[in-house]
Amino acid sequence: GFRQSIASQPVLLQFFEIMFLTDMAQYWFHRFFHQFPWLWKFHSVHHSVQAMDWLAGSRMHVVEVILLRGFTVIPMYVLGFGEAALYAYIFFVYMTSVFIHSNLRVPFGVLQYVFVTPRFHHWHHGVEEEAVDKNFAIHFPVIDMVFGTWYMPQDRWPDGYGISGQPVPKGFIPQFLYPFQAKREDESEMDKPPE
Repeated sequence: GFRQSIASQPVLLQFFEIMFLTDMAQYWFHRFFHQFPWLWKFHSVHHSVQAMDWLAGSRMHVVEVILLRGFTVIPMYVLGFGEAALYAYIFFVYMTSVFIHSNLRVPFGVLQYVFVTPRFHHWHHGVEEEAVDKNFAIHFPVIDMVFGTWYMPQDRWPDGYGISGQPVPKGFIPQFLYPFQAKREDESEMDKPPE
């Protein structure tokens, strides 16, 4: 009965409910990937990007992708959201990833406080110390505001991107294997999640 009542809602309402629920889940999922070293090894592949552009959102370890979608989309299916809303959301979230990683430097005005924009997410990837462990939300910046992880300096963009010391190797196969390899002595400090 519960699943049927969810599925019987208008598709647009379901879509926005999925957006909010998955963003809450993704916020904590994303934050945990920054806090726990064994999860950071997978997420560091994404953060090793030194030049932000629309392709940067695609650079993720396959284990992280499987876990992320497993913790977000599968619960939405179990709750009873309809296929049309789920498929629309999956398409939307991948387009959002392209958008927020792009180097589109357009002023979004008040919308930047309602929806995640490239500048908001670029600060998540920024090398500046004050940007570390900030801006985890994927859709709604208010989630970061509520949990104290929002950072958006007025009219500024990060000076650079990447990870201190760049411990993540280049190339698909080395990056795939990287989280499974024992760390070398000289990587012990560089390979920690940001503090």
